[in-house]
Amino acid sequence: MKQENHIFKEIKRPSTASLKIKGSKFISYSFNIYSKDDVKEKIADLRKKEHKARHFCFAYILKNDKSIQIVNDDGEPSSTAGKPILRQIISKDLTNVLIVVVRYFGGVKLGVSGLIKAYKSAANEVINKSGVVTKYLQEYYQINFKYTDINDVMRIIKKYNIEIVKSNLKQECIIIFAVSKKDSKHTIDIFEKNHGLIINKLEHGTIKKTL
Repeated sequence: MKQENHIFKEIKRPSTASLKIKGSKFISYSFNIYSKDDVKEKIADLRKKEHKARHFCFAYILKNDKSIQIVNDDGEPSSTAGKPILRQIISKDLTNVLIVVVRYFGGVKLGVSGLIKAYKSAANEVINKSGVVTKYLQEYYQINFKYTDINDVMRIIKKYNIEIVKSNLKQECIIIFAVSKKDSKHTIDIFEKNHGLIINKLEHGTIKKTL
């Protein structure tokens, strides 16, 4: 079944796992990320924490449509680390996630197939520990109304468990709310048909500038 575009999956929580293969130690880390700056920050922190490690191999996927996919072998033979990690992320249908596998070399070379298996296993282990959660893509809307209509507006918000992001409840009231994409049309219809209120859709990046 084709996944609907308003649904996506992320890890539930950041986690860590470790395994040893022929003397080498592989420590894997998972992180929730939402920008390339998040990636840089997490990897920089790990390089300080695990400063004696030889390799910091990673893969990540960003955006709800999984449009950004990056891998890095960090000195391991090409395609033996980053890609196996990425394949594990893809196999769980995840996004907005960074998996870093830190390797302490144990003196014995594992060969290409051995490395691929090791990084795959390390990534799989930490993803399993992290868990998976299904989320619904949210859309953001602004509703403008007079204070005399506040009881009707708040009654709808409470009844349909609508998430208020920001509000300014003075004489000319403004509420910015979030609703899952799958429920957005129904929610807007309720406001507009029952109370004649005007709803404006917002881009996520403009929310902070609105109020």
